[in-house]
Amino acid sequence: MDVIIKPLKPDLIDDFLYFFDEVGFVDNPDWAGCYCNFFHFAGSRKKWSKRTGKQNRESSKTLINSGKMKGFLAYSNEKPIGWCNANLKENYSYLPFEEQIDNQSKIAAVVCFLIASSFRRKGISRQLLKTVCQYYKDQNYDFIESYPIKLDKSDAHNYHGPYNLYLSEGFSVYKELKRIYVMRKKL
Repeated sequence: MDVIIKPLKPDLIDDFLYFFDEVGFVDNPDWAGCYCNFFHFAGSRKKWSKRTGKQNRESSKTLINSGKMKGFLAYSNEKPIGWCNANLKENYSYLPFEEQIDNQSKIAAVVCFLIASSFRRKGISRQLLKTVCQYYKDQNYDFIESYPIKLDKSDAHNYHGPYNLYLSEGFSVYKELKRIYVMRKKL
């Protein structure tokens, strides 16, 4: 299977929206309204829970057009089949742990993977992660961080990416928290 991975840019908004509207959440409609906006939302968790999918969709479009939302789309036969939200760590309003920003290092973060159900367990997340690491290395970043959940109950709950994927790609545990690992890779 040939997979092509493209960095998200404003000219790919239609592909991004098609993926979230029609492909990504076929097997998990309860999460369909996120549009990968959760980590960019600056309000409280209570305010987030009251947001509609339409609001998140519009907000993600605005973020993409402004360059604040970055990530990578995976394609097969010219159709989007996967997504990875990866960005400068400082561009996220929320991360799964509190930490003072390290102003001495340039750090990217991977916060979300979403793979079409029929393409899971075929190496798409690995291809996305390799592309993300190379992209940020080429951009002279010092580190890339990830936040895998300790007890991944399902594909949906494993949206940060699997712990073993990160280990196999050269990440190591930077911090261990109650629910997640904070993992880092030096680029």
